[in-house]
Amino acid sequence: MDIASKTAARARYAAEQGIRSAWYGAQMSAARRKASGFNRPGEPTFSPTRGTPDMAALRKAWFDLFIQDRLNAEAGLYPPPHDLRVRDLPRALKSARAFREDVAEVDRRRLERNGTEIRETLPEGSNRYPDYYRQNFHFQSGGWFTDESAQLYDTQVEALFTGTADAMRRAALAEISRELKGRDQRGVQLLDLACGNGRFLSRVMGIYPRLQARGLDLSPSYTEAARKRLARWPQVEVLHEAAEAMPLADSSLDIVVSIFLFHELPPEIRTRVLSETARVLKPGGLFILADSTQFGDYPEMDGLLEYFPHGFHEPYYETYLAWDKAAACETAGLVKERETLAFLTKVTTWRKPG
Repeated sequence: MDIASKTAARARYAAEQGIRSAWYGAQMSAARRKASGFNRPGEPTFSPTRGTPDMAALRKAWFDLFIQDRLNAEAGLYPPPHDLRVRDLPRALKSARAFREDVAEVDRRRLERNGTEIRETLPEGSNRYPDYYRQNFHFQSGGWFTDESAQLYDTQVEALFTGTADAMRRAALAEISRELKGRDQRGVQLLDLACGNGRFLSRVMGIYPRLQARGLDLSPSYTEAARKRLARWPQVEVLHEAAEAMPLADSSLDIVVSIFLFHELPPEIRTRVLSETARVLKPGGLFILADSTQFGDYPEMDGLLEYFPHGFHEPYYETYLAWDKAAACETAGLVKERETLAFLTKVTTWRKPG
């Protein structure tokens, strides 16, 4: 690509991602105004130990994310995103409207500190779900148990992170691409662990359409949404199962990727999921773990991380922040290879010796 073409491509990327971030940032700002802000009586405050977040450091990390995202695309790790399409506008407006209408319910739970409301409405047979899972994470309506939640989730998470969620996920996609370089994708077995509604796995399949892939998630509504989203790839299987008890054979997978799962698990379940991950990986297989940054990754933002589990009902996030990820993965028999910070996400790769 010549200099003029590269400059034009970078300008287009900056414009698209800028508009996208403004769109989701405006939705979050409107939600905060409707909820009278987050600094109300009874709200947790930033502790003297961690301090008030440095917004300049936060903005720098935000810009660094998009710079690295663009460089990854230029390096051929994935195609540049083109998120502004006229045909997507009706769906975007519908999602924005649903997000706005749901704000009052979410705010009510925040005021009441009610993060287990879903337990009162779960259908018969829901005892198959562990207690830790039967919660309204993020105070969201329906928890993980309604079709409405599965439809609204993408907008919620993009609004919360000001349009950066997909860019943060692409840092994990970059690691998949590095692992697949020079390999025949038809012979590679990949698992998206806690695949949710299939958004990330559909992006992976769009680039590697012959990959032998599975998604696994414990939510009945999200797995159904994932099946619909991934239907164009008949070889993709979506499993409605728990990450700590995968119905998969030993040493059967080449790549396992997990995005935004571990901070929502109790400590003892994290250990079991890591053991299961090591079990199902082939010798030489790769585990890509993308999740929230932790204390010390951005010291200037430790106060923000400390506030998050209280302000947004993440019941196990506090223990995750100080979790010794390296020791836990090594105990499971995995060897660390790379670590990358992508705004508020940290991506680490781990190899099963073989």
